[in-house]
Amino acid sequence: MEAEGGGTAAAGCQYLVDALAGDPEVLQADAETYYEKLLKQSSSAPDIFCIPGGEKVKLEDSCVCFVPLYRNSPTCKMLLLTDPQDKETVLALYVNQRWWPVEDVVKTADPSRDGLISVQTFGERIVLFVLNYIIFGMPEGNSANGVFFLPHSATECAKILWRNGEAVAFYSVKMKGSLCDGTTSQCYLLPVLDTIFVQRKYRRSGLGMKMLRDFCQSFKAEDALGISCPISAAMYQVCQKFLQTYPEEQKRLWEVEAPGDWSQRVNIWLKIQMESSLSGRPGIHS
Repeated sequence: MEAEGGGTAAAGCQYLVDALAGDPEVLQADAETYYEKLLKQSSSAPDIFCIPGGEKVKLEDSCVCFVPLYRNSPTCKMLLLTDPQDKETVLALYVNQRWWPVEDVVKTADPSRDGLISVQTFGERIVLFVLNYIIFGMPEGNSANGVFFLPHSATECAKILWRNGEAVAFYSVKMKGSLCDGTTSQCYLLPVLDTIFVQRKYRRSGLGMKMLRDFCQSFKAEDALGISCPISAAMYQVCQKFLQTYPEEQKRLWEVEAPGDWSQRVNIWLKIQMESSLSGRPGIHS
């Protein structure tokens, strides 16, 4: 039997982020009930999930698993379907009594979802989870490089960049005054851009600049803004172009370690100038 889902949103004219309005606890219970049913099904006649492109995957316990939706909150979990041949590749999520292909989770049929929009609804939290944990952390190669991205916390401030009906990028912010982590009482001393990501197929189109500009504009009253250390070479290139375009921000942007006191900050523009001087040419020596 084919499991519900596996196609696009054409039948209902809605994607997950548009349709999801249920209680997260009820959705969690539904997923647990479905998982228990899956464990009890006959191994000789498993349900089949059709992924976009026509490939069929057997829905067996060896290919499904629960993963926390939020950091430091293990009670809310997402049921994921992984590729039988590659367990690091997630094919679909079980939400609202059906399987949703990963590529459909980050889509919308709502034309008002356009540009940078703050994450507020439970559906948007799931989109953020997919962008950060599944697309950013797995298929785009970061796990192969030894870099793993934990899910965001339930209260993480983030914005998703929507374009042409798809969530193409996001950035998250550690707010001034928020706790650095759950093990200390230290709080961030300035707003810090913690994570920024653009899907590979949408890179080199100015979206990093757009999000950095939005971050700075969102905190106009702050004298100092941080970007989480370490900053990648690619992000330094974005910062260089941004600070050349908006020189008024050169004194405000700092590379910081939490919680971001003066001994834990390095001015990004100054560091760019020093790198350029040492390399003997303009630009970032990456």
